[in-house]
Amino acid sequence: MNIIQVLPSLASRDAIGVHTLNLDTALRSAGIATGIYYATATTDVAERGCPLSELDRSDSKRVILYHASIGSPVVDIIETSAGQLAIDYHNITPASLVERWAPGLGHEVRLGRDQLSDLAARTRFALADSEFNRRELIDLGYASTETAPLLLDMRRSNSAFDETLLAQLTGPTPRGPHFLFVGKVAPHKAPHDLVAMLAAYRAVYEPSARLSLVGTPISDRYLEALEAYIGDLGLSDAVTITGSIPQASLEAYWRSADVFVCASEHEGFCVPLVEAMGHDIPIVAFAAAAVPETIGDAGLTVTDKSPLALAAAVNRVLSDHQLSAALRQRGQERVASLDLDHATSVFMERLLRNAAAALSA
Repeated sequence: MNIIQVLPSLASRDAIGVHTLNLDTALRSAGIATGIYYATATTDVAERGCPLSELDRSDSKRVILYHASIGSPVVDIIETSAGQLAIDYHNITPASLVERWAPGLGHEVRLGRDQLSDLAARTRFALADSEFNRRELIDLGYASTETAPLLLDMRRSNSAFDETLLAQLTGPTPRGPHFLFVGKVAPHKAPHDLVAMLAAYRAVYEPSARLSLVGTPISDRYLEALEAYIGDLGLSDAVTITGSIPQASLEAYWRSADVFVCASEHEGFCVPLVEAMGHDIPIVAFAAAAVPETIGDAGLTVTDKSPLALAAAVNRVLSDHQLSAALRQRGQERVASLDLDHATSVFMERLLRNAAAALSA
């Protein structure tokens, strides 16, 4: 059996990139002929695969597993390559949620959804990170679909953390609660709603509460608007937007947080939710898209994310110690259910079973 992976970009600090690398390791360990082909790659992992220009397009006795997450010219190449096509769907953000603030990205995701629709007729089978993602594939006409877990280690990291930064984030005492969001600083992830929640929380509950938004802004235009909004609410000293930071700094933010907050409008899975569980942080999240599926009963999900309603939910988690302890315990159980070794076993069984059927047809 020969299964190759193809994706637009292979990056070491990207969930899809790490998933791809872990799957490559699992396939090689199982004695499966494989390889990774990419359009671009970060230098630290480029040697783990090959540029797409090196792909042999004539080999019909293989499965091409395409990781779909954005629009890309890569699709033009796999459409003209021999082999049985399979999709690993990681979700594509609807263009309407981003194009006002990042027109280029809006074009890419719109193209990606068009390409995903066009690939349905040729695809032999498709895997999806979540049931939410799988239903999107079904709606697009994919005939053979299954869920299969992400191959990520989402337990609390044992890596080094920035001790100086952690001291800055946790002191001096007494201090107000520290709310954390990790992910793209993007309109569809709604950090502006978290800023509004913080203003309400400081007005009603605790005036020294703080919010950290850890991630890269989607565009200068959105960042400028968000910073202006923060300034208008008088929160410039209470909200931190970090941009891209080293792993040790990220670990310091994880260790300093009291509550992980998420107001996102659209998630196909949302890895940071599980990472928060792995760091023993209680979660308050808006129940949109795949968020309730990802969290299960390991976090407090709300259907009203107006500032006061969201602030009240956060305060409930902080003030009800029995609830907070229960959420932490369930979070640890949820992380255990997504253990990398177990996830790899499940993913490999579903991939190899479907691949064998596709190659024997």
